Amino acid sequence: MAPLKLYGLPLSPNVVRVATVLNEKGLEFEVVPVDLTTGAHKQPEFLALNPFGQIPALEDGDEVLYESRAINRYIATKYKSDGADLLPTIPSAKLEVWLEVESHHFYPNASPLVYHLLVKPMMGGAPDPLVVDKHAHQLAKVLDIYEDHLAKNKYLAGDEFTLADANHMSYLFYLSKTPKAGLVAERPHVKAWWEDIAARPAFKKTVAGIPLPPPPSAA
Repeated sequence: MAPLKLYGLPLSPNVVRVATVLNEKGLEFEVVPVDLTTGAHKQPEFLALNPFGQIPALEDGDEVLYESRAINRYIATKYKSDGADLLPTIPSAKLEVWLEVESHHFYPNASPLVYHLLVKPMMGGAPDPLVVDKHAHQLAKVLDIYEDHLAKNKYLAGDEFTLADANHMSYLFYLSKTPKAGLVAERPHVKAWWEDIAARPAFKKTVAGIPLPPPPSAA
């Protein structure tokens, strides 16, 4: 089978989200760089893959997909028998709930924090303290709910690692490199869950090549 092609920047959290699942499935893939700084994502060549001009995109033979969560569901379904099984054999209400929680509650607050505390400084900019305070406060409330849930469940969907956990990992990883890492570290069950999933060999492989900023200062 020809290797899958993952288009995007290796540093992008949404690209890392897909790479995480590809590695969990043990699939061979090639990262095809898309340089956002030159506007490559808005050129006809890339727009033919994703008309919205956003990364990532995935090419699997004749199939072309975009939107990282849709890509991950596709990979987990099509390649169910490869690598880690990320979808329960019996349909799981918990899985569906926590996939939605990631998309609607975790991501909308984690993403601005990662952007302002990690991405902007890497580009020579300064974080907006009002944005940081707002989303740190909101994410703290979200993670309080995770803390309660993970006190009763090893993983988000129950006893097994699933796509719900995998979809969180890229932003948890980048958040851990910011001054707001305490949002996870100060919640013992969230911390234990993150340390467990971050130690998975597939995720270690995923993040091994990412150029990391210096460790965070105290929040």
